[in-house]
Amino acid sequence: MPGQAQQDFRFNDRCYQAYQHIIALRLQPAIKLIAAEKAADPDNLATVLLENYIDFFTLFFNEEKAAYEKAKPLRSQRLERLAAAPKTSPLRLFSQAIVHLQWAAIHIKFNQKWAAGWDFRDAFKLAHDNKEKFPGFSPNNMITGPMEMVASTIPKSMRWLSSVMGLSGTMQQGQLQLNQFLQANDYWGKLFRQEGIFYHCYLQNYLLNQPEAAMAFIEQQQLDLVNNHLFAYMAANLHLTNKRSRTTQLIIQQRKQSAEYLITPVWDFEMAYAKLFHLEADAHVYFLRFLQQFKGSFYVKDAWLKLGYHYFLQGNMPQYRYCMQQVITKGNTLADADKRALKEAQAQTLPNPMLLKARLLSDGGYSQEAYQLLEGKSANDFADMAERLEFAYRLGRIYDDLGYDDRALKAYDYTISQGSQRTEYYAARSALQAGMICEKMLQFGRARAYFQKAMDMQNHDYEESIEQRAKAGLERCKGK
Repeated sequence: MPGQAQQDFRFNDRCYQAYQHIIALRLQPAIKLIAAEKAADPDNLATVLLENYIDFFTLFFNEEKAAYEKAKPLRSQRLERLAAAPKTSPLRLFSQAIVHLQWAAIHIKFNQKWAAGWDFRDAFKLAHDNKEKFPGFSPNNMITGPMEMVASTIPKSMRWLSSVMGLSGTMQQGQLQLNQFLQANDYWGKLFRQEGIFYHCYLQNYLLNQPEAAMAFIEQQQLDLVNNHLFAYMAANLHLTNKRSRTTQLIIQQRKQSAEYLITPVWDFEMAYAKLFHLEADAHVYFLRFLQQFKGSFYVKDAWLKLGYHYFLQGNMPQYRYCMQQVITKGNTLADADKRALKEAQAQTLPNPMLLKARLLSDGGYSQEAYQLLEGKSANDFADMAERLEFAYRLGRIYDDLGYDDRALKAYDYTISQGSQRTEYYAARSALQAGMICEKMLQFGRARAYFQKAMDMQNHDYEESIEQRAKAGLERCKGK
């Protein structure tokens, strides 16, 4: 039995290489390196942390329930071993914080919100304690920064929990910490830098509302989107989110294909949406493959809904109705998109084909094609109020994407005035988008008013995600 006093972190060349493999989702060579290191040095705690990284990425992307149940006991075992490290090591509390943070994300995927909250709280506390003990340890900022940014945008429905757990932070302070880490040039800063880049790009895109800056950062840093699958996923996902679905397709197609990498249906998921957003005939191939192979629940309802859209626009009504039934029975409603999908399937209301095509093209970044579908139309051309709101909101989004800010704001204002008391998300999302336009125009008072409107609207689709983004907008505009 190895002596406790011998247990410490030794990030030697073998562990360094294993981490680099893991952060590229090249898991098979990482597993071999870790096994070799454990055989050579059973007391090297670096292997304990590295194995948790492997479980994190595997469970987060694939959401397999059996794998989750098998890995759960390892969480406490690993934390116990990491806690036995010398108190003089800056990796002792830091590694425990990483494990808690990773398990917070894992628990969310398996609908264990309470466990996720406590793991996030423990990660928050451990990281800040480590910062007090070892202020010169640069990776502290890699996790305290993002956690403070997230804590500053916790929705009001969860605010009581954040108060109980002692979570606090500001957007500005969190951003400053993460930027300080990315500028660190020491050994530890260089080791964890790729992980920090991953956090930076997502937070810059979603919480800081700087999608163009996030895209530019990816290009400026010349991130390896071929051999690093984590970066490839991040870039593909962010391009898809920011209406660049053609670029998403190229990234997925150009990444290196090898059995060394994590096998995940996520690639088919991203490709399916990218193809649907251009109304391509083979989108269903990727949706079906994802739905057949994916063992998890997140975005399953939404994927069935989008597959249904594909068949609906092809005129295949039996397959459309089948997909709507699958929306009702498969997956869960933890994600806002899945809640919306279930509501739509249960309503049994057929979508308006023209508005649906415009929506999909707009979501894919094909704004001119979407505009041509709606050109010459007005809200009065639609008898149903929901369709009027969808038309006005969609037209606003298209104008927004084309840079016609005044026209976009006019369409958004109409949607807000007509839809603020309804359950569709169009009015709340219009307020959010209008706030971002005003923020971009440096009209911060006007932006704050729109963001507040978005937060004040309740009982609508996508409520939590819209509220979080609106709160982030208020944080950004505070004091300006």
